Amino acid sequence: MSVADPLAPVAPPPAPDRSRRRTLVVLVVLAGLIVLLLSQGLLSNLNYFETVDQVLASRASLGSHEVRLEGLVAPHSIERTALGANFVVTGSRGSIPVHESGAPPELFGPNIPVVVVGHFASATARVFTGTQILVKHTAQYIAAHPSRVRAPNGSVR
Repeated sequence: MSVADPLAPVAPPPAPDRSRRRTLVVLVVLAGLIVLLLSQGLLSNLNYFETVDQVLASRASLGSHEVRLEGLVAPHSIERTALGANFVVTGSRGSIPVHESGAPPELFGPNIPVVVVGHFASATARVFTGTQILVKHTAQYIAAHPSRVRAPNGSVR
C-alpha cells in the first residue's frame, strides 16, 4: 500500500461552467436594460400632434388633456389680444377656435400651418385654450412665401 505524498502539487479543479454562464447572463441582462432605457428615453421625447379632424372626432375622449393641435390658421380670423391671440385653426373637415395666451411667433399669420399646444376646458368645450404656438414651415411653404422666412441675421431665405 502506497501513501500519497502530502506535499505533491494538486491539480486545480476544472473551472465550472456556472461562472461562465453567470457572466453571460449578467451581460445579457445589462444589454437588455441599456436597450430598454434608451428606447424609453427616445419614445418619451417624441412629440406627436393631432390634426383638427382627429381632435374633432375624439373630443369627448380627449377631455381636458393637453394635446398638440395641428392645422392651418384661417384667413381673417386672427385677433391679437393683450395676452396673446384668438384665431381659428382649420382642417379638411372642420375648424376649431383657439384662444392662445402666449406670444405668437414672428412667422404667425393667416394661411400658415401651426401646431398649438393646449387643451379644451372640458369634453364639451368649443374653444381650444393654447399655451404655445409652433409655426411649421416646410420647403413648400418657404418656396411659396420667400419673404416671410428670415435667417437670424435678417437675410431672407
